[in-house]
Amino acid sequence: MKKVEITPTILRGTVNIPPSKSMSHRAIFCAALSDGISNIKNVLMSKDIIATCKAVEAIGCKIKYKKADENKELYNLRIQGRPQMKLINEVIDCEESGSTLRFIIPLLATLNNQVTVTGKGRLVSRPLDTYYHIFDEHKIYYTNKYGELPLTINGRLTAGEYSMQGDVSSQFITGMLFALPLLKGNSKLIITTELESKPYVDMTIEMLKKFGVNIVNEDYQNFYIKGSQEYIASDYTVEGDYSQAAFWLTAGILGGELYSNDIKAESLQGDKVIVDIIEEMGGKIESFLLGYKTSMSSTKGVTIDASQCPDLVPILSVIGATSGGITEIVNAKRLRIKESDRLQAITQVLTTLGADIVEYTDGLIIRGKEKLIGGEVDSHNDHRIAMAVAIASIKCEEKVIITNSQSIEKSYPNFWEDFVGLGGKLDELDMGE
Repeated sequence: MKKVEITPTILRGTVNIPPSKSMSHRAIFCAALSDGISNIKNVLMSKDIIATCKAVEAIGCKIKYKKADENKELYNLRIQGRPQMKLINEVIDCEESGSTLRFIIPLLATLNNQVTVTGKGRLVSRPLDTYYHIFDEHKIYYTNKYGELPLTINGRLTAGEYSMQGDVSSQFITGMLFALPLLKGNSKLIITTELESKPYVDMTIEMLKKFGVNIVNEDYQNFYIKGSQEYIASDYTVEGDYSQAAFWLTAGILGGELYSNDIKAESLQGDKVIVDIIEEMGGKIESFLLGYKTSMSSTKGVTIDASQCPDLVPILSVIGATSGGITEIVNAKRLRIKESDRLQAITQVLTTLGADIVEYTDGLIIRGKEKLIGGEVDSHNDHRIAMAVAIASIKCEEKVIITNSQSIEKSYPNFWEDFVGLGGKLDELDMGE
C-alpha cells in the first residue's frame, strides 16, 4: 500500500495524454486473431494492458515489446497473430482487467478445450451472468466458485442467435463480436434492452473493420455477423485517451491554464463528451491542433446522463462539487460494479473532503461549493477515484492524503509524474506493503 500527501496548488502547463486503454485492448485482440504480423504503436503498458497481452499470448499469439518512450511506459508491439487459436496455458489470469476477462471468454468458448480464467481484487466478483445465460442456452459446460472466479469453460460456441441485455456492460457485446465472426455459419446478436455505452461498441466495430472483419449494426438492437471471417493483420497507432484527458481538462478549469495534447477531436471515444459537458457547465475550453486548452472558470451545475460515459462520473463529480448550484448525475447504476462501487466511493471521498454530495440508487446529487476542505481518503483501490481526488485537491484549503495511491497503475502508471510535472506538490508517505 502506498500513501501520498498533496499540498493544494494550481496546476498549469502542458501534458501529453496517454494512449487510449479501450482502443489498445481492442487492437491487441484483433492483432492476436490475425494471420500475419501487426504493429500496434503507442501502447501504454498499464496493468490492464499487460493482462491483455499475457491473455492473448496464452492463446497462441507472440508479442515483441519495444519501448517507444524512455521516460514513460509507452511501447510499440509487434504481434504475430494466430487465427487458429492454440491454448498455451490452461489457466489465464486476467488480473483486475474487466475488458481482458470479458473479451477473452467467448474466444475461449470457441476452442472446445478446458480452460480456466481467474483474476484478482474486485474482478473476482464482477458479474458474468450474461455469459452464463449464453452457456446454459447453448449447453457449454462451465463451473465457477459460487458465481465468482475462477471460471472453467469446456465447450464449443456455435453460430446462431444470441440475446443479451444492453444495460449491464458493453464489454459482453464486444466479446461476442470478437468471437462470432470466427464461427462456421452466420450469427445474430439481439440486444434486449436499451444499449448503454454505445460508443464502446462503435469503437469495437471500427477496430474490427480495420482488421478485415465486418459487422452489420441495425440501430444497436440487432448485430448481424457473417461467419468464417478472417482477421487481417494491420498496423495501428493508438490515439490519446479522453477518459484520462478528462482529469487534466478539469484541472485547468479548477485553476490554471492547462494544455492537454495528443487527443483527436474526431475520435469515436464516448468519453469525448467531457468537452461538451465542460462547455455546458460554463468552463473555458478551446480546441487547437494538438488537443485542448482549459482555463480557470466559474462553472455551474447541470444534469448529466452517465449512461454513455460511466467512466467520467468520478471526475465530473469533482467539477460538480466545485460548481455553483446543483449537479445531478443520472443513469449511473452500472458504476456500482466497477473497480469499486464508484457511486459509494466518490460520495465517501468527496464528503470527507468537504463536498455536499448525496448518493442515490443510480446517481448523485451534488450541491456545489466554492472551496473544499481536504483530509485523508482511501482510493478504494480504484484508479479513477485516486485521480479524481488528486484533481479535487486543487480546490482544497488543507492537505489531501490518498491511501492506496498505487491504484493508478491499473490504467495510468505515470499519473503522479505528470501531476508533479504540472506543478503538483506531492510527498510519498508510505512505501510499505
